[in-house]
Amino acid sequence: MIDIRLIRDQPDLVKDAARKKGMKVDIDQVLAVDARRRALETEFNELRSRQNAAGEKMAKASKEQREAIKAEMTPIKARLAEIDAEKQQVDESLRQLMLLVPQIPDAAAPIGASDAENVEVRRVGTPRRKDEFGFPFKDHVELGTRLGIIDMDRGVKLAGSRNYVLKGAGAMLHEAVLRLAWDMMIERGFVPMTVPVLVLDKLMEGTGYFPLGRDQAYLCERDGQSLVGTAEVPVTGYHMDEILREDELPKLYCARSTCFRREAGAGGKDTYGLYRIHLFDKIEQVVICKAEAAESARWHQAIIKNATDLLDALELPYRLLEVCTGDMGQGKVRMFDIETWMPSRNAYGETHSASSFHDFQSRRLNLKYRDAGGKIHVCHTLNNTVVASPRILIPLLELNQQADGSIRIPESLRAYMGNRCDIR
Repeated sequence: MIDIRLIRDQPDLVKDAARKKGMKVDIDQVLAVDARRRALETEFNELRSRQNAAGEKMAKASKEQREAIKAEMTPIKARLAEIDAEKQQVDESLRQLMLLVPQIPDAAAPIGASDAENVEVRRVGTPRRKDEFGFPFKDHVELGTRLGIIDMDRGVKLAGSRNYVLKGAGAMLHEAVLRLAWDMMIERGFVPMTVPVLVLDKLMEGTGYFPLGRDQAYLCERDGQSLVGTAEVPVTGYHMDEILREDELPKLYCARSTCFRREAGAGGKDTYGLYRIHLFDKIEQVVICKAEAAESARWHQAIIKNATDLLDALELPYRLLEVCTGDMGQGKVRMFDIETWMPSRNAYGETHSASSFHDFQSRRLNLKYRDAGGKIHVCHTLNNTVVASPRILIPLLELNQQADGSIRIPESLRAYMGNRCDIR
């Protein structure tokens, strides 16, 4: 949610942001409803002032004068009740409209309509294509099935399409990747958290996943709760409705959670193997910092580096992309994706998304801080994946396959795998 004052003062800027992000929102209607709300507030305050003045007169008035004052105040009392009822409706209408207004993208963000217009920043490592292995290439499903570490068929039997079972060394590798990321983030000063994955809907709204992303979530509607698609939701909402001290910032958190995604509208797309699935585990990093653009930008680069350092430790080739306005989503000021090379796809596949929101989430969450002079500010928030598994197992298995059918384990993971060097 952005500041209503920005919409009042620069409506064309907000309309342009909606256009750049490919979003439909009626800014003129927002302004009209806001104007009505302010008119009601003005009238209410004026009538309340008259009512208070009449109360003061009443204390000094004669009996006859008191009756006259009461008669004068009767329609005012009735009008105050009418205004209060209408204002509740107008407030809710404005709130619902404001939930649809996009954040203003950074001037440096590339303008584009879809992911086809994302801009490559750099590549690290050398991609290895299927025909460059020197022996018959096997994709991650074939490798995992032959080694008995991935079972797609029984995953579907247990839970329907886009489900899986990891077992034996497959489950160990999954845990090893997550534990490596966990330890790395703790070493870098991030506070580890275990958080709920079933949260109140107001947390989903507060972090910007509702209302526009509601169809992607698994809903527990009877209880007004939802399963999260990322630990970003409970971690960013951890300080909801709080005023922090400036000297507490930045707050650096990381959390592991199981993530649930319906993948609505993705039928027939990326359905093979472990790429686009309904649940996975992820280590997420979240930063809550001061409301300064330079501070946000600095932390944005820091959380990107955390992710790329992990990929370097896993010895995986990747590329960094800056996401264009039409692909970055409603609440983001600036966004970068990291894509890791996956030979079976003959392409890079997204494994990380690093986002800066400025005050968008914090306004929804009522998350603020007080500076040394006592002034209240709305915090800035950022987040990025550290690692998500089992998607990361796709390049790990495929790029480390050996001629005899075994899988080489990268050195950074061996301590988490009982010092094993391979899976066979």
